[in-house]
Amino acid sequence: MPSLRELRAEFAALLLIDAASSQVQVGWLTASKDCWQSSAEEAGIGVFTCVEALKVDLAAIDAFIFCEGPGSMLGIRTAGMALRTWNVITTRPVYAYQSLAVVAHALGDTELTLIADARRESWHTFRVDGKLERVPVAALTGRLATPAQFRNWSALPTETTRVPYTLSDLLVDVPDANLFRQTDAPDAFLHQEPSYVTWTPQIHRGP
Repeated sequence: MPSLRELRAEFAALLLIDAASSQVQVGWLTASKDCWQSSAEEAGIGVFTCVEALKVDLAAIDAFIFCEGPGSMLGIRTAGMALRTWNVITTRPVYAYQSLAVVAHALGDTELTLIADARRESWHTFRVDGKLERVPVAALTGRLATPAQFRNWSALPTETTRVPYTLSDLLVDVPDANLFRQTDAPDAFLHQEPSYVTWTPQIHRGP
């Protein structure tokens, strides 16, 4: 997987979209300068108001970067939908990264576990020397931290620290971390594909 430094060397203009938290963040990363906008609006509005505020010419984008999670499923899927729509007009490479991985690498603390609510009393976890996993709340041990402005539906485990989630700062600290993977179908990250039970319809008959 490439690093941000490698992506910037290959592409002159990158549009980054992160809607994983309650604060939508959009970065316009070019050879001359980086510009950022954020919005507290829901992603269906916030993504587009940020792009408009940055005065991004969609035709000038060489590649997209987006957060595939963990985080707000609605926000992430909204961002993915926008990228798929723009790529119908002009196809460009899309690179995905994971929110907890960026924070973990920026902090560089091998003893710290980053967590995000996965609902149903389970949590997404990531350590800088490991991989993204989903575990029940009872399995959480050691020092824990969660990105600020991430929503949680279950109560945070005791003594969990909230750490900043400002992409313009975090990415400065991880230029050479291999955090990005190319994808042809930008969407929310899933630990496993959903499975469905087959149902055979039958005509109801009285006794």
